[in-house]
Amino acid sequence: MSADTPPGASFPENPDPDRTIEHRTPQPWQAATNDAHTQQLPYGAAEELGFNVPGGTEDAPAKRGRGWLIAAISALFVLILGGGGVWAFSQLNGGGTQPQDVLPGNAIAYLRLDLDPAANQKVALLAIGRKFPGIRDSLSDDDPRKALFEAIKGDSPDLAKVDYAKDVEPWLGDRAGLAVLPPAGDGKDPDIAVAVQVKDEAAARDGIAKLGAEDEFGLAFRDGYAILAKTQAAADGYAKAATLAQNAEFGGDTAAVGEPGVMSFWMNLGKLAAMSGAEAQGLNASTLESIKDTRFAGALRFDDDYAELAAITRGGQPTQIDAQPVKIAELPASTVGAVSLSGLGDGFAKQWPTIQQAAQANPDGQVFTKSLEQFQQLYGLSIPDDVVTLLGKSLTIALDQEGLDGQQPNVGAVLTTDPVKAQGIVTKLEGILAGSGAPLRLATKPGDGQLVVASSPEYADKLSTKGTLGDSESFKLAVPEADKATYAMYVDLDKLEPLYLGGMKDDEKANVQVLRAAGLSGSYAGSTEMTLRVLFN
Repeated sequence: MSADTPPGASFPENPDPDRTIEHRTPQPWQAATNDAHTQQLPYGAAEELGFNVPGGTEDAPAKRGRGWLIAAISALFVLILGGGGVWAFSQLNGGGTQPQDVLPGNAIAYLRLDLDPAANQKVALLAIGRKFPGIRDSLSDDDPRKALFEAIKGDSPDLAKVDYAKDVEPWLGDRAGLAVLPPAGDGKDPDIAVAVQVKDEAAARDGIAKLGAEDEFGLAFRDGYAILAKTQAAADGYAKAATLAQNAEFGGDTAAVGEPGVMSFWMNLGKLAAMSGAEAQGLNASTLESIKDTRFAGALRFDDDYAELAAITRGGQPTQIDAQPVKIAELPASTVGAVSLSGLGDGFAKQWPTIQQAAQANPDGQVFTKSLEQFQQLYGLSIPDDVVTLLGKSLTIALDQEGLDGQQPNVGAVLTTDPVKAQGIVTKLEGILAGSGAPLRLATKPGDGQLVVASSPEYADKLSTKGTLGDSESFKLAVPEADKATYAMYVDLDKLEPLYLGGMKDDEKANVQVLRAAGLSGSYAGSTEMTLRVLFN
């Protein structure tokens, strides 16, 4: 389907409204495309866009109330999709100049919002929106920029006389970006530059003046954007400077993230820390040195079945932690929630001298050292050695579906470590709790290079056996490349529903039931990568 396809174009008969029309869809992690022909348009979405779809639904869903969840979700859909997709889909390609193409190249942090993202993002958002009962009632035929303006306007007396249709709509574009810049001259405070896409420079100048911004900020124009800065001289300079898009580090980092989606961000952590006086706030010189060249980039984007926040860190000193892929996929299939982390023991051992140094540099450092010595003598524990043993090569904590409705849920941990040493430490911890009046009996089961600690012997046995959680379709979608991840998290929201659905109203319950699962996966071997996903039924 082309972006120029006229309303009313017919599609072939399709008796299944959930079936999709395949057009070799690019996935969210692939490069954005401006070719509307490469999109996957859900069959129901075609109808939503005003196309004539034989066999489609004729009656709009009944108006339903909504709670906090639907209100939050609706806000995003109003901003991006406008009137059920009518406004946003007026141009499917999502191409054109981005804020980084006009903002200064010496920025040390950048945030971008795109109300006209690539077509695959719009189609995915519409597909997700249709999953929520009542979502169409949250959308209107209004321009989503108007909804955003009215939200900002609020009850502000300075904006009370500003009319959106007359003073804002004629010039306001779809994209905006904010850049944090190094202090000018001998100043200590960072400079800020904002780029707002405009359709008419003359109208934009008049409109911004009515908003009151021109009296307080400098204003210049560049390639279809209004650039606002603290002073007119700064704005003029930014409009002529090399751009952030020309910054090789920025370009490489954002390319590594992939599809920029609806929102994206980038920052140089070392420069931000130095500019904010982090050393004076407690970060020592070695910590600042370790992040000196570290950069962080990410994006919020969508697929038909999930929302995804992807991020990556690059540069800086390479991670020295001995981290191996976690085995969260080998948990029991009945697992409802789990977190698995690798390399914690090695990381704690290497960081312990730095922790001690930071504590001793504190005015109460001697008190800390003495208290730690007394604790070790009193309870027979050795720090950091015992902590390193418990954290081990990897640590996985899990909650099972069985027993959720009882007084004692099945919860446990799998410690990849020396099982004999870990067993002794667990026994000491049980003694400490018993002496404090909070006795806790834990079931343990040693194995080959691991110790399982659980709330019951039965669950300890279950955790010690290789499970099939990784075969779950929800898990595979929520935790991508789990076999390579050095840290991961998974929550099966469908299985947890009995814990929180009971007290909800029917309309809220229907919307919450759309949420399927959540997952996190990543690696800190070399550059740190992270993917956080929320799945929808």
